[in-house]
Amino acid sequence: MAEAEKYLDLPLEEVLGDRFGRYSKYIIQERALPDARDGLKPVQRRILYAMHHEKNTYDKGFRKSAKTVGTVIGNYHPHGDSSVYEAMVRLSQSWKVRKPLIEMHGNNGSVDGDPPAAMRYTEARLSSISSELLRDIEKETVEHIPNFDDTIEEPTVLPAKFPNLLTNGSTGISAGYATEIPPHNIGEVIDAVIMRIDKPGASVDELMTKLKGPDFPTGGTIQGIDGLKKAYETGKGRIVLRGRADIQSVRGGREQIVIDEIPFEVNKATLVKRMDELRIDRKVEGISEVRDETDRTGMRVVIELKKDAHSEGVLNYLYKHTDLQIAYNFNVVAIHERTPKLLSLPMMLDAYITHQKDVVTRQSIYDLTKAQKRAHIVEGLIKAISILDEVIATIRASKDKQDAKQQLIAAYDFTEEQSEAIVTLQLYRLTNTDITELQTEAEELRKRIEYLQALLASEHELFKVIKTDLRSMKKKYNEDRLTQIEDEVEELKVDLEVTVASEDMVVSVTKDGYIKRTSQRSYGASNGKDLAIKDGDHLLRLLEINTTDTLLLFTNLGKYLYIPVHKLPEIRWKDLGQHIANIVSIDKNEYLIDVIPIREFNDDQYLVFFTKNGMVKKSELQLYQATRHSKPLVAVNLKGDDEVIDVHVTDGTADLFIASNKAYGLWYHEDEVNTVGQRAAGVKAIQLKEDEYVVSGQVFQAKTDPSLVLTTHRAAVKRMKLKDFERTSRAKRGVIMLRELKKDPHRVIDLHVVSNQDAIVVKSSKDNLTTVKPMDFKANDRYSNGSYIMDSEKNGEIVETWVEPKYSAPFNIEET
Repeated sequence: MAEAEKYLDLPLEEVLGDRFGRYSKYIIQERALPDARDGLKPVQRRILYAMHHEKNTYDKGFRKSAKTVGTVIGNYHPHGDSSVYEAMVRLSQSWKVRKPLIEMHGNNGSVDGDPPAAMRYTEARLSSISSELLRDIEKETVEHIPNFDDTIEEPTVLPAKFPNLLTNGSTGISAGYATEIPPHNIGEVIDAVIMRIDKPGASVDELMTKLKGPDFPTGGTIQGIDGLKKAYETGKGRIVLRGRADIQSVRGGREQIVIDEIPFEVNKATLVKRMDELRIDRKVEGISEVRDETDRTGMRVVIELKKDAHSEGVLNYLYKHTDLQIAYNFNVVAIHERTPKLLSLPMMLDAYITHQKDVVTRQSIYDLTKAQKRAHIVEGLIKAISILDEVIATIRASKDKQDAKQQLIAAYDFTEEQSEAIVTLQLYRLTNTDITELQTEAEELRKRIEYLQALLASEHELFKVIKTDLRSMKKKYNEDRLTQIEDEVEELKVDLEVTVASEDMVVSVTKDGYIKRTSQRSYGASNGKDLAIKDGDHLLRLLEINTTDTLLLFTNLGKYLYIPVHKLPEIRWKDLGQHIANIVSIDKNEYLIDVIPIREFNDDQYLVFFTKNGMVKKSELQLYQATRHSKPLVAVNLKGDDEVIDVHVTDGTADLFIASNKAYGLWYHEDEVNTVGQRAAGVKAIQLKEDEYVVSGQVFQAKTDPSLVLTTHRAAVKRMKLKDFERTSRAKRGVIMLRELKKDPHRVIDLHVVSNQDAIVVKSSKDNLTTVKPMDFKANDRYSNGSYIMDSEKNGEIVETWVEPKYSAPFNIEET
C-alpha cells in the first residue's frame, strides 16, 4: 500500500501542461526575451558582466574570445559554447546593433551572412559604451543572486546608464512569445526619456516629436508613419523598410541603379543573387548586369540597365519582388516585472525611468553609507591627533593591538571603528599637514552627506541627477540618424513593359479553343498559310498584338478568361496551339464565343453582351481588368439555360441590332441600355415568342451605313440595307426580315453587319464550307427570302456561319 502511494494518478494533459508551463517560463525568462530595464537577455548580460569582472574593458588590450566564453560558461551560463560565442559576436556586429557593446578583432561575420571565425582566432573587449551599462555596479546598485553552483554572485540586471533596449533593439523567439524590437538613435531615445521624466503623461504623439522612429544600423528608409504610431501605442505595428537606391546616368545614354543601403537584417549576398536570378530568368526586362562592388569604403551594389530601359519601373519591381524592400513588424515583448509583456513606448520609457530611479537611489544610499563611515573615522582621527600624547601613552602601555583598542575606547570614548583606524595609523600621518587634510576631508564629507541626504529626500533632485547623466551620455555617444522616415507607404506600380519584353506577335484563336502566340518571323515564313488546325475547327480570331497587351476570352456560359499575351505559349505557326483548358480550366460544355484584345482598359469603353434568351447587358470595360488569372471570372450573370451569343466593345455611341431565329430584327441605340456592374444580369433586349431565341447581336456605327447579311438553315443568304429598318427602342418585338412560308419556313442561323471587304463562311451539317462575298448579292427588301448558295437537301442544313477573320497589320486594338 505504501509503495502505491508514491505514485500519483494524474491526467496526461494536466502533467504536460504543468511541465511545459514551467519549461516555457524558464525559456522566456532565462533565455529568449530581453529585460525591459537594461535591454539584455541573460546570456548577453552574463557575457558583459564576465568581461567587466575580468577587467576586459575598452581601455585595456583585446583578449581571446575563447577565454571570455570559457569564463561565461564556467561561472555564469552553463550552456553550449557556440550559443555564448554567437551571442557575443552579435553584440559586436555593427550592422546588427546600433551601438556595438563589444569590440572584436578578427572576422566577426559579415552583412553577406558569412560566419565569424572560430573563437580561438578572434579577440574581444568591451566597447566604451558598455562601460556605461556596467557603471557603478560595484555600488550595490542592482540585485545580485548566486550563480548556478552558488560559488559567486551575478547581477539580475545591469545599472544601464543609457536606455539600451530602445537603442540596440532585440530579436528573439521563445515558447509562446516572440520579440522584435528595432534599434533607435541614442540621442532621440535619451530626449524621449527626459521628456517622459519632465512630463510623465506625455502622449505617443508628443514623444514622437523627440523619438522619430527606428534608426537601423544599415540605414534605409522607413515608410508608414501610421504603422510607427500604432507600434509605439500598442507594441505591435507594421512599417515598410526599403534600401536606398539612386538612379545614375552613365556613358552611352544608359542608366544604372546604385544601392548603398539595404534593409535591416537582410543578407546582401542573397539579395544580389536574387536580383541576378530575376535577370537570368527574364522576370524583369532591362537589367544587363548585377554587380556587388562593396569594399572597405562602404556598401555598393550596381545594377546596370540596358539602353532605353525603364529605370524607375525596374527599381519598383526590385522593391516589390526582392528584399530591397521588406515589411518590418514591431512586436515589442520584454520581461517587465518578471513577466513577458507587450510594451508601448511610454511603458518602455517608464520601465527604464523606474529602473534608473532605483539604481540612483541605491547608488546614493551606498555613497551615503560610505561617506558616513569615513566621516566617523575622520572625526575620530582628528580627536586622536588633538590628544595625541595621551593616545600614544595609552597605546604604549597596552599589551597588544586588541588591548590598545579596548584601552582607547574605555579612556577616550572612541568607537570600535575609530580605535581600529587609530591603531593602524602610520606614524608619518601625524604631521601638521595631515591634520589640515583631515579637517578639509571632514568638511567635504559633511557637504557630501548633506547633498546625498537631500538627494534621497527629493524625487526632483533624483531626476535631476538622472537627466544630467543622460545628457552627458548623449553628448558623448550621439550620432546622426542613419534611417530616413517618410509618412506614406509608396504604392509600387510595376508597368508590364518592365517585366515583359515588348514584342509584336501574332495570336491565333480557333473556335474549338486552340490558342497560341507566334513570332512574326514564323508567321511570315508561311505567308499566313498552312495554319495547323484540327478537322472541323476554324479560326475565330487572328490578331497582331504586343506581348504587353491582354486578351479577354469570352465563353458561352457568361464567363471570361483574362490572359496577358506574354503568358500564352509561344508555338510555331505550323504547329497546333495549346487548348485553352490547359491554360485556364473551363467546363466540358463551355466554349469560346469571342476574343477581344485590350491594350488599355479605358474608362470610356464598354462591353455589350447579347444572350440567347433575349437579354442585353452593358458594363464598363475597366471592371474586367483582373489581378488573378488562374480561373474563369464572371462576365455576365445568366439565368437558367441562357447562353451568351455575342460580345462587343463599344465607345458608348454605337447602335445595336438583334436578330432572332424567327427572322425578327430590332435596331436601337446603345443609350437604351443602362450601364451595370460586372457580375450583374442584363435587361430585356427583344421581345421573343415561344420557341424563339436570339441568333445574333451586332454593334455598329449607323453613319457608316453598313449592310446586314443573314443566312438561313435552308442555305439562303440575303443582304439588306440598314435604311430598310427603323431605329426604335429596346425590348420591342422588332420587324420581320423574311417572307413567312407556310411550308418549311426559313429559320435564321446568323446575321452579320458587314463592310465591302468582308467574306462570310457558311458551314453545313455535312461539313461543307462555302465562302460568300456579301457585296456580290443585290440588296433585297425585308420581304424576300434571299438567294440560295447551296443545295441544303444534298449538303445538309446550314449550322454555322462566321465572318472570315482578317489579319490586320498593325492590329488596331482600340477600334475592335
